[in-house]
Amino acid sequence: MDSRKLILLVGALFVAGLTAFLARSMMQGSAAPVAMAAPAVVIDGPEVLVATRSLPVGTILDATALKYQPWPKELVDGAYYLRSQSDLKALQGTVVRNAITAGQPVTQGALVKPGDRGFLAAALGPGMRAVTVPVSAQAAVAGFVFPGDRIDLVLTQTVAGGGDGPPLKVSETIIRNMRVLATDQRTDNVVGEDGKTKVSTFSNVTVEATPKIAEQIAVAQTLGTLSLSLRSLADNSTELEEAIASGAVTVPNGDPKAEKAMMMQLATQPVSGNSSFATGADVSRFQRRSVPGKSDQGAGASSMSAANPATPAGNFPGSAPAVAQGPVVRIARGSNVTAVPVGGK
Repeated sequence: MDSRKLILLVGALFVAGLTAFLARSMMQGSAAPVAMAAPAVVIDGPEVLVATRSLPVGTILDATALKYQPWPKELVDGAYYLRSQSDLKALQGTVVRNAITAGQPVTQGALVKPGDRGFLAAALGPGMRAVTVPVSAQAAVAGFVFPGDRIDLVLTQTVAGGGDGPPLKVSETIIRNMRVLATDQRTDNVVGEDGKTKVSTFSNVTVEATPKIAEQIAVAQTLGTLSLSLRSLADNSTELEEAIASGAVTVPNGDPKAEKAMMMQLATQPVSGNSSFATGADVSRFQRRSVPGKSDQGAGASSMSAANPATPAGNFPGSAPAVAQGPVVRIARGSNVTAVPVGGK
């Protein structure tokens, strides 16, 4: 190889090695970039009352719905609730008249206090009615029902019928998932000096109902005694899932907002019909399971039954048993019962 080419090759290799060494030294010697934390924004302004969650119209406020938060001084409005000029406890039990989004300041015109004009109307949802139901201390879950809770309404009545023996005792759940608006004339929870909610008895409870359910409650008050049954917070979601699974409720597809609105409406809607019930026989063997029936021909049927034991006027629990001669078929037409011998001699 030519000596000149060899010298050039060696020089090129030397220059390349020196360049690589210098580049590596520069990379190792440079300090790693340090992430700088953004300075905390200090809001120069008073603390105003804001909503901790979305508050639709008719919401009864509790201690978790509101909080105080610093607000820019130049954005503070005269209608805002300032910490220095308001009491958060005094606002519990008030009702939202205008919808408030989460994090938005609460204005004085957006709330209605108990005793103010239009208070109860603001607490009602669209198309709903307020109904007051008289209850006793025992029927009101001993005072453990508070405004905002959801209850079932139970009717207990006595059905006399037309036959002999004791009347039928029956208890029936007639309305489910009703929202309590007020107990007596209070819409807030009484808090003691220790910060705990006081439990006090009441004689009237005001609930939210549809117009049809309001009519049913008015009739139920004339039939018997009404009792309150407090619902668990998990009952609404469970019943809603069962309704969707059974096909009784159709969930809109492709529209999350419409689906959420539909589920919220169903979860807060009172329901009547398909009621469950219990009779006296479910509690005691000495009580009836059905309404005592009337005899076929009144006194004539009774005398006929005495003369001919094969055709009794009616043999029900609580009445004297009749001696039947052969098989007997009892035919009930409404409350009238007729005994017909079959195949007997």
